[in-house]
Amino acid sequence: MSNSALTNAIIITFLLFFTTLTVGWLGSAQNPAIGQNLMTLFEKEVAGQMSTKDSVDMFLKLFANNFEACILLFLGGASFGILTIFIMSLNGIVIGAIMEIVHLDHSPLFVAAAILPHGIFEIPAFIIAGALGILLAQSLTAEWYGSGDAAADAGKYARTFLLYVLPLVAVAACVEAFITPVVIHLVA
Repeated sequence: MSNSALTNAIIITFLLFFTTLTVGWLGSAQNPAIGQNLMTLFEKEVAGQMSTKDSVDMFLKLFANNFEACILLFLGGASFGILTIFIMSLNGIVIGAIMEIVHLDHSPLFVAAAILPHGIFEIPAFIIAGALGILLAQSLTAEWYGSGDAAADAGKYARTFLLYVLPLVAVAACVEAFITPVVIHLVA
């Protein structure tokens, strides 16, 4: 895996994520019911599973949830990237819509406080995992046409995943469980 291939895949994944985040934000701004429905679904399916006062338990649940999502983003490349693109797009749309709904009741500072402390680690983890999924899809396609070794490439991508994504997810979960609530409390 060349650095330029990874860089290009990161750029593509970054653009996909922030384009879909913008779509979610604007869609929710135009029709708040869409954002409210996504917020309700998020609260039921994700946040409801993590509701706890114990910060250590929260860390473990956040880590498991986000690590699982990153694994799916990476291994989604085995679907020739379809699953990777779907998951990345869905995350962008949901985050954008929820940001707009929260913004309706809170200041931009509150929205930033709720996302930035852990998001500076979590979003890059998702983007790198998605980029590795795109590279895996490219490797599978190259092997399909007889010019690649997807298994060998997958091993290289997995090492990169463990070297970068795993620590980013761990730090993000730690910050989200222990620091983000304090920052939110300070600006609320």
